[in-house]
Amino acid sequence: MAGSGKSFLADAGCGEQELDANSALMELDKGLRSGKLGEQCEAVVRFPRLFQKYPFPILINSAFLKLADVFRVGNNFLRLCVLKVTQQSEKHLEKILNVDEFVKRIFSVIHSNDPVARAITLRMLGSMASIIPERKNAHHSIRQSLDSHDNVEVEAAIFAAANFSAQSKDFAVGICNKISEMIQGLATPVDLKLKLIPILQHMHHDASLASSSRQLLQQLVTSYPSTKMVIVTLHTFTLLAASSLVDIPKQIQLLLQYLKNDPRKAVKRLAIQDLKLLANKTPHTWNRENIQALCESALQTPYDSLKLGMLSVLSALSGTIAIKQYFSSAPGTAATTVRSFDLVKLAQECCYHNNRGIAAHGVRILTNISASCQEKDLLPLEQDAVFGLEALLVLCSQDDSPGAQATLKITLTCMVKLVKCRPHLSQSVVESLLAQLQSAQDAARILMCHCLAAIAMQLPVLADGMLGDLMDLYKLIGQSTTDKKQELLVSLATVIFVSSQKALSSEIKTVIKQQLENASNGWTAYRIARQASRMGNHDMARELYQSLLTQVASEHFYFWLNSLKEFSHAEQCLAGLQEDNYSSALSCIAEALKSYHKGIASLTAASTPLNPLSFQCGFVKLRIDLLQAFSQLICTCNSLKTSPPPAIATTIAMTSGNDLQRCGRISNQACMKHSMEEFRNLAARYGDLYQSSFDADSATLRNVELQQQSCLLISHAIEALILDPESVSFQEYSSNGTAHVESEYERRMMSVFNHVLEEVESLNRKYAPVSYLASNACLCDAVIALLKVPLSFQRYFFQKLQSTSIKLALSPSPRNPAEPIAVQNNQQLALKVEGVVQHGSKPGLFRKIQSVCLNVSSVLQSKSGQDYKIPIDNMTNEMEQRVEPHNDYFSTQFLLNFVVFGTHNITVESSVIDSNGIVWKTGPKTTIFVKSLEDPYSQQIRLQQQQVQPASQQQQQRTAFSRF
Repeated sequence: MAGSGKSFLADAGCGEQELDANSALMELDKGLRSGKLGEQCEAVVRFPRLFQKYPFPILINSAFLKLADVFRVGNNFLRLCVLKVTQQSEKHLEKILNVDEFVKRIFSVIHSNDPVARAITLRMLGSMASIIPERKNAHHSIRQSLDSHDNVEVEAAIFAAANFSAQSKDFAVGICNKISEMIQGLATPVDLKLKLIPILQHMHHDASLASSSRQLLQQLVTSYPSTKMVIVTLHTFTLLAASSLVDIPKQIQLLLQYLKNDPRKAVKRLAIQDLKLLANKTPHTWNRENIQALCESALQTPYDSLKLGMLSVLSALSGTIAIKQYFSSAPGTAATTVRSFDLVKLAQECCYHNNRGIAAHGVRILTNISASCQEKDLLPLEQDAVFGLEALLVLCSQDDSPGAQATLKITLTCMVKLVKCRPHLSQSVVESLLAQLQSAQDAARILMCHCLAAIAMQLPVLADGMLGDLMDLYKLIGQSTTDKKQELLVSLATVIFVSSQKALSSEIKTVIKQQLENASNGWTAYRIARQASRMGNHDMARELYQSLLTQVASEHFYFWLNSLKEFSHAEQCLAGLQEDNYSSALSCIAEALKSYHKGIASLTAASTPLNPLSFQCGFVKLRIDLLQAFSQLICTCNSLKTSPPPAIATTIAMTSGNDLQRCGRISNQACMKHSMEEFRNLAARYGDLYQSSFDADSATLRNVELQQQSCLLISHAIEALILDPESVSFQEYSSNGTAHVESEYERRMMSVFNHVLEEVESLNRKYAPVSYLASNACLCDAVIALLKVPLSFQRYFFQKLQSTSIKLALSPSPRNPAEPIAVQNNQQLALKVEGVVQHGSKPGLFRKIQSVCLNVSSVLQSKSGQDYKIPIDNMTNEMEQRVEPHNDYFSTQFLLNFVVFGTHNITVESSVIDSNGIVWKTGPKTTIFVKSLEDPYSQQIRLQQQQVQPASQQQQQRTAFSRF
């Protein structure tokens, strides 16, 4: 069977790139019609891959109809395969167009004499419940099969009943009494009752149904006190409450009651599990009494496993609004100190517990309290949290077991969070990390390096004195032979780059390169070079990229590395800029532009159809244009020195009322105005790049935003100093410094922004009108200050963690893309737009699609026939619709008018809107052509009129001759 997979399915597997949807479906159809059972089964199980590759309704409808035929005439094993395919492809079911025909073929098997065939059919109907929720014949068959004497059929009916109850209110109301009778009936076996009870979790369609189900569950939990029955009933109780929402506070009290009073550990574990579910879903419904009761139970229990579970619930609550409700003083009581609360006592008691998991939850609770309740005096609590974290760090860093590493991750995450909200603790936390780094296991060292880098990115706490310890450790790791060595070299190099706030010293570069030559592979060197580019250490990055050029096997990789080398060299040229030396600045920018142009040529050569590097090319082209604009601005300012304004320029400006006359010939040539418009245009282009980067991480988007703000800053400075000093406002730019800074690059850029704004504002206020020499010097200094900050190439430039794309299909669509669709001018074209959202391996990692915005526009390309005077509104179509994808599929229709005869170009462009309401211009853009023709009736009338017109003219001539 494995060998036959490459015979008839070779094209459907490896060669699917060359086949269109119909060819792929025909290949699978051959397998379905094969006489061998193995080939038929293999063809069936390959359908989910086909749906993933061609996720549009036309193919999916045909494919499911073929599968329904196989289900109708095949044996039970084939039916089981079809069932599995249907369950795997559940999100594609709503694309079936002929639902009636599909259900008819499936439903015919329900009348079989074979109970297994009927059971598979019931499971098939249950899997299709989302598209046939109100089919009465399916409802009837399920009710009938619940009374069957065959256990397999009854279990299948229970599965189908649960699925239909979740989708259909009518079915849920109708089946509720039946389920209740079976559960309470003495003839129903206990194991069957345990399978029937979970159906009640779906009885949440209205308040009365949920209330009656709750009463039944309440009776069951008291009438059947056995462990299994209590566990199933309580869990169903919780799921029903979580769906109906109104009963969540009652359910929390019930679970806490069982946790406190029921002696069975299995029931207590179930109560803890359900409490955690409710804590994650609805933390705002927990009141102070609930948290207090949970704390008391945790303090009293002698079992570590139960204490661990209760602490996990409390740690989940401690990071939410529930913690504020707990610490708010109860009415009528005096405010108490934080340390007197039971939650704090419990956390402090658990911080040094011999169970690592309990200790981790204890320090997490203390950290979350310190972060959430910042208005309270928590100095003792902060110290408790730091001491607990340091103790856990020492314990877990010496152990390389998976449990210790998981606890260490929690500890380090708490450290980063604590330092972020309490910066005064950063020094002690960093010192303890560095001290422990020397003796820790390699797996722990990697995690600790990540933590150090995260802290140092937020706060510049790693002083130059700490670099010595890091370099000694780097040398030591280079000589070791552990399996974690390569990963550790990258992590430690990242910390060194972050801690070196200025350029790397030659000694550090020598040590890193020496260790890489002795102990690393090419991939490690590339990752370190990538980190150097992100941190702005371009001289180090250039040398590493240069050394890797000869170690790659593909020319695309060679061009990619060569482009990175050129970009690093260009930024290294800009590092040599000096203040007040404008001619040197021009030569540095020219040298950088030379390298950037070489790099963009290599980058273009590195792109492929599957990986077009569109963001990278767009970012680099904007950087080139920005450098050229800076260079042009400095040249414009320098030209004032060789051609200064006349001595009477100020008098001319006051007489004419045009303040620009103070700048003499420069303003007449409008160079400054042109430069300002160029910077605003660059800012708009950076905004477009931002909007097109839906899959980028937040640091990359912030980087693009900073480049955009630098363009706006220079345009603002030009306007404030030269073009319009009177009307310019500084209010909108004054809040830049208050934003939270996430990286050293952002910190330095914001510092430059604030400094430039202060200089411009002080010049504008002190020396109004500003002299041309002072204004030019201020502009040139601003350009040099911006360029002296080393550019950071962020993660999205190298790595794409989230991948989202939209695939559009238009109907009607021509066979040939260049061939137009014929439409009569008195009719409207119904354009159907279908689309599929395709994701990579990590969908929704940074942001999720809330809705898709479709914009349809038509433009008249060429006109045919007589040139009638038609209103401009009738010559174009401009429409927009927003549609929410369901299971990554969306569909909508547009009605378009084509009154004017001729060929029209229709463009459909899609953009996405995320959960925050931000619009992202992701594309794609699809174009079709429509030819508007005259309808036959109008054409016939027009021809008749044309024939009548010459005859009437001849008759008029005859009457004119007869008069004479």
